[in-house]
Amino acid sequence: MKIRIPRAAGLAALLTVLSVVAGDVVASTFPFGRHRRAVNDLANQFLPFHAHLWDLLHGRADGGLLLNWQSGWGSSFLPDLGTYLTSPFAPLVALFPRADLAYALYGITLMKMAAASAAMAWTLLRIRPGVWWAAGLLGAAYGLCGWALLEAVYNPMWMDGLIAFPLLCLVGVWVREGRRPLLGTLVVAVCWTANFYTAYMATIGAALVLLVTAPRWRVLLRGAVTVLLGVALSAPLLLPIFLGTRYAYPGVVRDFAAADGSDLAARLMPATYGFATPALFVFTAVPVLAAALLFAPGRRPEWRWPALATAVLLSFQWAPTHLVWHAFATPNGSPYRQTFVLTGVLVLAAWHAVADGLPERRALLGGAGLVAVLALAALGSEQATGWGWALFAAGLAAPFAVRRGRPAAAVAVLAAVLVAQAAATTANGDQERLARLDDYPAWNAADTRRAAALAEADGWPAYRTDSGRPQVTGNEPMYLGGQGAAYYSSLTPDVLTHTLQALGGGWTSRGRNLQSLDNPVTDALFAVGARWRDGAVVRTGPTAPLVTVRPPGPPPAYGRSPFRNQELLLGARVYEPPAPGGACRPGTETFLWAPDFTGTARLGDRTVKLRGQLQKWRATLTSLGVQTVPGARPVLTGHGHHGELACLDRTRLAIAVAALRATAPTTITVTSTGFRATLRPGTRGTVVLAAPRIAGWRCEGRPADAYGGLVAVPAAGRAEVSCAFRPPGLRAGLAAGGAAALLLALWVTWTATVSARAAARTSRPLPSAPSSTDSPSPALRP
Repeated sequence: MKIRIPRAAGLAALLTVLSVVAGDVVASTFPFGRHRRAVNDLANQFLPFHAHLWDLLHGRADGGLLLNWQSGWGSSFLPDLGTYLTSPFAPLVALFPRADLAYALYGITLMKMAAASAAMAWTLLRIRPGVWWAAGLLGAAYGLCGWALLEAVYNPMWMDGLIAFPLLCLVGVWVREGRRPLLGTLVVAVCWTANFYTAYMATIGAALVLLVTAPRWRVLLRGAVTVLLGVALSAPLLLPIFLGTRYAYPGVVRDFAAADGSDLAARLMPATYGFATPALFVFTAVPVLAAALLFAPGRRPEWRWPALATAVLLSFQWAPTHLVWHAFATPNGSPYRQTFVLTGVLVLAAWHAVADGLPERRALLGGAGLVAVLALAALGSEQATGWGWALFAAGLAAPFAVRRGRPAAAVAVLAAVLVAQAAATTANGDQERLARLDDYPAWNAADTRRAAALAEADGWPAYRTDSGRPQVTGNEPMYLGGQGAAYYSSLTPDVLTHTLQALGGGWTSRGRNLQSLDNPVTDALFAVGARWRDGAVVRTGPTAPLVTVRPPGPPPAYGRSPFRNQELLLGARVYEPPAPGGACRPGTETFLWAPDFTGTARLGDRTVKLRGQLQKWRATLTSLGVQTVPGARPVLTGHGHHGELACLDRTRLAIAVAALRATAPTTITVTSTGFRATLRPGTRGTVVLAAPRIAGWRCEGRPADAYGGLVAVPAAGRAEVSCAFRPPGLRAGLAAGGAAALLLALWVTWTATVSARAAARTSRPLPSAPSSTDSPSPALRP
């Protein structure tokens, strides 16, 4: 067994890497060709977040583990860390040059898929002894499932769930045997820390497997304790993430719609793609072997495994169980993120069919026939492809060809069909994603120049340097450098989106992908002293410092107009209304706010593009340039509401900024978790930090106030004020983790004591009976 397990794991990992690389080569996809790999969130979130992790590990980031000063004018980082970056593989990005993070993430994705395949092969042989090469092939089939190749490949954090399922099933083996309570609990904790979302789904799947294999209350109770302690150990991350979702800008609410039956059948085949249907593909021999259990003669039918697989599949199609799988919230995106669990169950079923050798021919015929009948339903689906049908047929035939060959030939035939199916699915997925999703270029020479220019102009914390527009990704400050408003996360704070929206900011992804706001007033308010614009870093006008003092009085109450809202936050009138007909006074700068407009706006020689379609996209407030021709009016071409015009007087803005600087703190010290400011003698009013008042800010020992959506604290005659940020839930999470560690230590000690006593009782020699030659005791003498 000790030799067979590493062989099986190695074979599974090798076939996985070979298949994915072959598919990417065929599709000519990065890093093996001209086609882009970075689509949707891979480019918008995962690459920038890993870039920020790289900066943290190299001591170059603005902020720390709790607070990210670079994004969203200052955002909570610990929930983002736990959502995107706590995989054990994530720190490997530090070994690569920063400009090569796309290569690093590709390599990490391959490693995760290989690790999942190896973990499954290992677990199969621990669940039930069998042929090592069969375990290796089935392990590879799991790691190369359609969900991994088509969904998780551009959401690499989900790959940790792919690894978690076999590991948690292995924990189930230990629970059943009453062994390794410490290691089992730690494995649960690592899985939930790596990616809590898919670990939650994997835990449900592993619990179902344990329920099928050991339906005894003592075992199930031991398993529940193991999971609860493991999850509690990860509470320092889980609780901040959970509370972060409560304070996040709400995503779109979708009603669940079950997938069409013909599409479900089509997705069982290789080389198919569909965003709104589950990627059910797994090496075709797997469902054949799983179904063969129903037809196996001469031994106890393993009906429980096909029954479990069927139950899991049906749970995908029913709204209540769909919500259970997704933590009681329909996903904002692909709706079948738990599909890898079904693949794992099918692989476990196939292993029980083949562990002792291939099933008899009649059983194989029954399994293949059942799978073929199910596939016939795909004839009515547009998602089935010619290559998919051909490779599916090859997969149906492969087990029968193996029965007539030798072991080496069997491995070769099955491995060849497995690799062909997985490579074709990879290549097809690469092409379909480019046709259907947004794609983005890899890091190039232009990015290097832009990052270098931003770094040279950087003056944090004296002033911010905004990475500006156009934006390549939704997280330019983390990706290219600087400190700006742009930020995209599943945890984008509600207060940030509403504050930016009130000031004229734009967004995509229904309010969670916030864009840089290039406006002199907001630049002054948020201490943006330099920004990328028109291919170079430019110095902005005069700006207020990061911390200012506002006069006594109530905080501003925002209304509909972003121009008036900016003035309220600034404390001065700096905009003029246009003359009748829509023309600004010469010498003022014309600004257009048309959040729902899509098209172009032109004033003189300047033309800008806008993209608005509430509630999906919101066009940002934009400059049409300084008015030079009296009476010239903007010309808008497109569709949507034309919005509002205003004329900025830069002289008034300079006077307002000078007033803010005159009353500002004399010294401002910014740390990785907050700031400290020394006030001028006799300061009254409100001290305001140019950062969103997200949950977790505390000033002078109490929760911070809000001033127009920003962090605030009363001056109250103080000589100095200080504010610090701690993500909500961190303290409670640490307490829960500490309590779990204590309980785990007690449980392990108690288990070890009970085991030692049991071993002592079984090893104690039984008293021997007296021999016939022994003298009788006095009591027995006549």
